[in-house]
Amino acid sequence: MAWTGQILRVDLTNGTCKAEPLNMDWARKYLGQRGLATKYLVEEIDPKVDPMSPDNKMIMTTGPLTGTCASTAGRYSVVTKGALTGAIACSNSGGFFGNEMKNAGWDMVIFEGKSPNPVYLLLQNDKADLVDAGDYWGKSCWDVEEGIKEKHGDPLIRVASIGVSGEKGVKIACIVNDMDRAAGRSGVGAVMGSKNLKAVAIRGTKGVAVKDTKAFMAAAAAGKEVLAGNAVTGEGLPAYGTQVLMNVINETGALPTRNHRDVQFEGAGDISAEAMVAKRESDGKANLITNSACFACTIACGRVSQIERTHYTVKDRPQYQIVSGGLEYEAAWALGAATGVNDLDALTFANFICNEQGMDPISLGATIGAAMELYEDGVLTTAQTGGIELKFGSAEALTEVTELCGRGEGFGAEIGLGSKLFCEKYGKPELSMSVKGQEFPAYDSRGIQGMGLAYATSNRGACHLRGYTVASEVLGIPEKTDPLVSDGKAGLVKAFQDATAVFDSAGICIFTSFAWTLDDVAPQIDAACEGDWSVDYLLEVGERIWNMERQFNLAAGFTGKDDNLPQRLLKDAAKTGPAEGLTNQLDTMLPEYYAARGWTPEGVPTNKTLSRLAV
Repeated sequence: MAWTGQILRVDLTNGTCKAEPLNMDWARKYLGQRGLATKYLVEEIDPKVDPMSPDNKMIMTTGPLTGTCASTAGRYSVVTKGALTGAIACSNSGGFFGNEMKNAGWDMVIFEGKSPNPVYLLLQNDKADLVDAGDYWGKSCWDVEEGIKEKHGDPLIRVASIGVSGEKGVKIACIVNDMDRAAGRSGVGAVMGSKNLKAVAIRGTKGVAVKDTKAFMAAAAAGKEVLAGNAVTGEGLPAYGTQVLMNVINETGALPTRNHRDVQFEGAGDISAEAMVAKRESDGKANLITNSACFACTIACGRVSQIERTHYTVKDRPQYQIVSGGLEYEAAWALGAATGVNDLDALTFANFICNEQGMDPISLGATIGAAMELYEDGVLTTAQTGGIELKFGSAEALTEVTELCGRGEGFGAEIGLGSKLFCEKYGKPELSMSVKGQEFPAYDSRGIQGMGLAYATSNRGACHLRGYTVASEVLGIPEKTDPLVSDGKAGLVKAFQDATAVFDSAGICIFTSFAWTLDDVAPQIDAACEGDWSVDYLLEVGERIWNMERQFNLAAGFTGKDDNLPQRLLKDAAKTGPAEGLTNQLDTMLPEYYAARGWTPEGVPTNKTLSRLAV
């Protein structure tokens, strides 16, 4: 129950689609989605494979709760070896695509090889076909979704696709579903493009069964009540979305600004949630039109926005004078504070382009920020940028480069390498604010110490969603810890990482963890799935998943030396705010973390640990 028990294996090289039973022994050890698909991946590919090679595989996967009435149970993930990082990649998305896959009867779809010509997968319940995508190659995610729905005469088909950036191998390319939801990080869109797979279109009408319907309905209802009564999930996120954090993190002194040269942005208020809801003097309208929700979500943190029609980005282009996916915190930070740009409409436009062409706005903005520093230092000139004056604070430069990157053209193609390769190309690798090749999200680890350790040890490269200690260090969830001290952060990071692996693998949104603990999640999984799913067992599952991912990365060539931060964060003290004078204390936290994990001082899981977890 809860699992469909079926996976679809798509051989793109030979053009075949074949159903096979789900390995239920693995499901009981790894639960689903992130954990279970990663188990399939590590068993089936060489960890040293080139991510863009046909020998790499890409898995679209759901969790056991996906498609049920549990709150936020619409998630799906894309698991592969990341094009941006060369590390294990699991990129999670909301919207309605995951629910459709599950209702079509599939726990996961495994894509192998490379099609000789562009194709898309059409999946209608049990019927799977590879369809010629020649007419869609070279088109945006928006055009592809609309085109496929029109072609098949079904507006309820759910589509996940890549834009031109993914086709051209832009390493920060993502996979977009439902027009503005994305499996966003680690370059999964580039992997999809390398396989000549333009889109996956699904229509499912089967429904999802659970083990004990009455118990599950009661557990799901109890969970929704907890979410509704919580200040974050019941009030803050519905009203302001994740953008509620912009002013909060800025005041905390942990908003990375101008490529982490500063920890506070003087323009934060101009690009904040409060600015999004404020009425414009020009037309009496606000940037934010309304909020929106993914499948089964009772939080509804999504943003729907419109750009002022006289703004230079859209005044002569009616195709962007639309209501579409608005800024969330990470995108607003990366496109804004990281580049020094405080033009809200310019940021919204750049975010539209990311949704339209399928790009990760975090890596995009952070890489542009690094390029702006190189430009201001004289390493880059207009000769390299194609005439663009790439100065911090230039909204025009931001939007122009974003469009170029979306098309994989000119200087935009260089930005599409990601900051690590880009900065290495120009002889300044130290200016890449990244871990394992993936750019930092919107928290400076001098002002939030635990996030530095979480970034350094994240299996998919720098990531806030692998261990969101901001919840504790800033918001006091589940208990308040001091963001400016390193004591106790090793255990905190481990606990968040293991629990997050469970949330991701269940098929629910990590935002529920602002209100839920595993005490709220376990009854829902236990009522939905065969077997006994106690809190203690789920924690073991989460720890098992983390160690499995670690083992893959070690086999791929990563070592403990890659659990590091840029010297800027370790040597250059914060200049302002509560963290003024502080650097990140990774050197004291990392050995404690390895010990807590049961790893050697070099960061390798011991045989005792692997045996205990049966990895």
